[in-house]
Amino acid sequence: MKRKIVAVVLASTMVFGMTACGSSGASDSSSTGSDAATDDTATDDGSEDANVTEGSSDDENTLTVWTWDPNFNIYAIEKAAEIYAKDHPGFKVDVSEIKSDDIETRLTTAVSAGDLSTLPDIFLMQDNSFQKYATNYPDVFTDLTDSGIDFSQFSEAKVAYSTLDGKNYGIPFDNGAVIECLRTDMLEEAGYTVDDFTDITWSDFMEKAKVVKEKTGQPILTSQAGSPDLVMEMLQSCGESLFNEDGSVNIKDNKALKPILEIYQQMVADGTLVEVTDWDQYIASINNGTVAGTINGCWIMASVVANDDQSGKWAITNMPKLDDVDGATNYSNNGGSSWAITSNCKKVDLAVDFMNSTFAGSTEFYDDIISKGALATWAPAGDSEAYAQPVEFFGGDAVYAKIVDFSTKTPSNVTGPFYYDARDAVGVALSNIIQSGADMDDEIATAQDTVEFNMGG
Repeated sequence: MKRKIVAVVLASTMVFGMTACGSSGASDSSSTGSDAATDDTATDDGSEDANVTEGSSDDENTLTVWTWDPNFNIYAIEKAAEIYAKDHPGFKVDVSEIKSDDIETRLTTAVSAGDLSTLPDIFLMQDNSFQKYATNYPDVFTDLTDSGIDFSQFSEAKVAYSTLDGKNYGIPFDNGAVIECLRTDMLEEAGYTVDDFTDITWSDFMEKAKVVKEKTGQPILTSQAGSPDLVMEMLQSCGESLFNEDGSVNIKDNKALKPILEIYQQMVADGTLVEVTDWDQYIASINNGTVAGTINGCWIMASVVANDDQSGKWAITNMPKLDDVDGATNYSNNGGSSWAITSNCKKVDLAVDFMNSTFAGSTEFYDDIISKGALATWAPAGDSEAYAQPVEFFGGDAVYAKIVDFSTKTPSNVTGPFYYDARDAVGVALSNIIQSGADMDDEIATAQDTVEFNMGG
């Protein structure tokens, strides 16, 4: 199942909002942090549970929604409702702010109790969790295969996250094409330009990173200790996954994983990649000039632009690709989510038409949420002139169009219901290798055994 991610990436020239997607394993409190952690927003104080609306709305013109991040997802769903209401007077959404992991807990609780009446009409789920929940709790989801939504307008890979046994259960929303952000002033000090880091291999990148470190005194990359974010991005850039198509674990015999871990280990040894203890320190290193760049999902732009004094000193390009690995590219993805309509929804036709008219059918909608740094996957939105606008912070480059191009070239990965088990196992292996000097082959084998044990076999 070879798939290509065709993600339409939206970002703002003035405000890069906290995104709904994430990486993984970064921070429980940051929406630009981790999909394993939660995808929560920095403004979330954990008090939203008291205001949760449970169940499908009895009002014929109202849909209940569970999602997180008021600056991104909640804004988007409410803007979509505002646009839909222009042709459907009286329509509205009743939105409850609930953390990503809390939504998943609520789904589990409802199924365990045998009572799905507590579920809303619509909820948002991160892509890497979708297969797990659609597999384990199929009764929660409405089959959207023949709903009239044109899933061909989204990339095959993005749609695949919410597809099970050939049936569609989700409406694609945001995504996170990987970008390499670089300080152009530091590159210049080392005798380079951003072009010298475009379309290159990791071996070339590593050598140039040494020069940057020598000339500027700063590493070119930073990473949170124990987080396999960069490893997973590198893995997907090769079209490789931690699982095979048949669902079996693909860690020990993965052709790309060991070379990736070796690159990471060598860069730490060279001092060109510095590990920090937490997400806050990771962001601080980007903002305070103690690192010359970062590689992450394009939502990281929201953090990069936080320091106004650095406007014009940053540039965006693609990530390096692995040497001597078949299928290796300079493109990857980190994060993403999709909307689901629950089986408890009493107005499925309304919910489908609402989604079909907005998230799956409105350029006006996507042109508006560009102001929130929105990351979308509805391909026609990319035809908007908004994507061609130069961004002063990034040296006047049309970064939106560039990121769209990156997204269309990104290989997808196989997730499945045990994605996080595998991801966490690789994170433990990485930590043991870097922090404790553990044998790499042994750690890879242990990660394989751990995931197979968790899968019951």
